[in-house]
Amino acid sequence: MKSDSEQGIVLGDVEVIRVVEWQGAFASALDVVPDSGTEVWKDNADWLSPDHWDPGTDRVTVALQTWVLRSAGRTILVDTGVGSMRERPGAPAFHHRQDDFLGALAHAGVRPQDVDLVVNTHVHADHVGGNTVDAAGEWVPAFPNARYLVPAADDFHFGPDNGYARGLRADDRLIYEDSIAPLHRSGQAVLWEGSHRIDENLVLEPAPGHTPGSSVLRLASGRDRAVFVGDLLHSPVQILEPAWNSCFCMDAGQAAASRRRILEQAADLHELVVPAHFGGGGAVEVRRRGTGFALGVWADFE
Repeated sequence: MKSDSEQGIVLGDVEVIRVVEWQGAFASALDVVPDSGTEVWKDNADWLSPDHWDPGTDRVTVALQTWVLRSAGRTILVDTGVGSMRERPGAPAFHHRQDDFLGALAHAGVRPQDVDLVVNTHVHADHVGGNTVDAAGEWVPAFPNARYLVPAADDFHFGPDNGYARGLRADDRLIYEDSIAPLHRSGQAVLWEGSHRIDENLVLEPAPGHTPGSSVLRLASGRDRAVFVGDLLHSPVQILEPAWNSCFCMDAGQAAASRRRILEQAADLHELVVPAHFGGGGAVEVRRRGTGFALGVWADFE
């Protein structure tokens, strides 16, 4: 029996389970996607509401979630959410948050010792927070038997060698020190660049712009295809217009180029697009429409 926070499908030989840490109203539409304008939300309200946007409050609905993959005999986590009791003064929604991430994983049948691999699509607070747990006042890896795949470009940018993202945001140092540095100390961090094949079904590829090391995870098994795109998309309206970045994208031009490239490949290869934060069905097929894109069928994660 599935819990309310866990839903799964099978793609080829890979089981994909969605584990939701939290889902709800986050911020206003133009705060999240500043370039979008109000009309696109109103014109698409019939399907954006209620899973992705609330017309009454103008707030975007987002999910904090982890994707559990069972592939080639291993258990793999794609991103690990916010985590609990983190110092995040620059992000009030994440500051001292208390979500039972490990409990949600347990509902999905995943114990910490069962996890073989953790994929961090990029190093932002809501993607790496569950990497570690507090053990007697010290942050240690939450998954003792796992390797953690971290994009080398993000490790450099957010780590001490680049002055914790050049010291522009205090939270960047905190995020690195409690969620990434412990992986290095334990010898469990694996930095990658270029591309990284995980197994016969899964390969990581760079998609920079949101952060310097932002990445996507491609799944190809049998006739099924999917691409886990992290924060390339925060709202489905960005599928309608890939030039629209979220407010969190660091390099606007590079992020928009990566988004269009990944969406073009998804449409051409018939990949299910699996973003980090979509509510509702959580993942959707993408179709070409002229020089742009349209949404196809939603996955059965609801």
